[in-house]
Amino acid sequence: MVFSQPQQDEGEAPAGPSRAVAPSGLSVTLAADRPMPLDCGAAIGPFVMAYTTRGTLNAARSNAILICHALTGDQFVDGVHPITGKPGWWSLLVGPGRPIDTDRFFVICANVLGGCMGTTGPADIDPATGCAYGLDFPVITISDMVRAQALLLDHLGIDSLFAVLGGSMGAMQALQWAVDYPERVFCAVPIAGAARHSAQNIALHEVGRRAIMADPRWHDGRYAEHGDRPLDGLAVARMAAHITYLSEPALHRKFGRNLQDRQRLGFSFDADFQVESYLRHQGSAFVDRFDANAYLYITRAMDYFDLAATRDGDLPAVFRGADGAGTPVRFCLISFSGDWLFPTRESRAIVHALNMAAANVSFVEIDSDKGHDAFLLEEPAFFAVLAGFLDGQAEHRGIAGP
Repeated sequence: MVFSQPQQDEGEAPAGPSRAVAPSGLSVTLAADRPMPLDCGAAIGPFVMAYTTRGTLNAARSNAILICHALTGDQFVDGVHPITGKPGWWSLLVGPGRPIDTDRFFVICANVLGGCMGTTGPADIDPATGCAYGLDFPVITISDMVRAQALLLDHLGIDSLFAVLGGSMGAMQALQWAVDYPERVFCAVPIAGAARHSAQNIALHEVGRRAIMADPRWHDGRYAEHGDRPLDGLAVARMAAHITYLSEPALHRKFGRNLQDRQRLGFSFDADFQVESYLRHQGSAFVDRFDANAYLYITRAMDYFDLAATRDGDLPAVFRGADGAGTPVRFCLISFSGDWLFPTRESRAIVHALNMAAANVSFVEIDSDKGHDAFLLEEPAFFAVLAGFLDGQAEHRGIAGP
């Protein structure tokens, strides 16, 4: 079965609910000549991919960096986000003179397939029915997301990437790139990631999905046809997930047991504590920029991620490749000591497999008690490690400095 989308010219903002592409954003129709196969057995095409770029592609086309976003991220990695009005999610890292230096590198960031910020996803219109896809959208995987990104690079005329990097789900994509397209990746930086999604993380995602599906306004995924949205369910899913992104010390340092706008307990179920008010705010703000069905699909893609599934769990064999040769990709893995969602042992397992495959790999654990979100926050040691690795590899590849 082929899932198709209407043709769309580059630079045209996609239509449909929960869609917003800033003037600096781009979109392109891909797989127009031949549908792209998906791991689920279906195919999709044509489909729209929304992305942003920063910096200048050099004459040799050798300085491109692909940044892969996390679950609730998008293509607006820096600048001002068009929905929230806040800085892009990695503005601390991306820009002139920053660790990912746009005076030196050409940076690409695309909204993932199945997303809700311009790239085709379940909120888009199914041309076969004239209604939003909803749950008729095909189930997608991390590998499918990467396959779509490869088509985007083809469109941009970029044969190989200097680097692919990302945190959390972005780390999954970076790893998948290194395995599926090693000839197109010079170096990869998986940050706060894992080679497969753990049972704990699958369980946590299931709680969020059930919160959405239990909302009577979800309408079995057809809420767009009812002019409705499962705002409460999506907000609860976000609240539950947000707890996992932090650490207990970080929560205690930020909130403790401080009361919210009151001097004494209210003896009710209002938000007595600051931490309750904070989570409610996170939930309500999230529903303004994210689609509930997209949340279901993207969390499912993370759940299905298992880099060694096709090799019976033999992760070193994955990095050796079909011909038994070690991967040419140069790796730098980064983890955070306070991250309990993707703990350091997950990164160490990847490093161990890469070492067994005789790969070129570096590994750093950053001492931080900020939890999984540390890769999004100001961490000088993290910034220094990332900048040092990229600068060193750029010099090795002959990419001139700014």
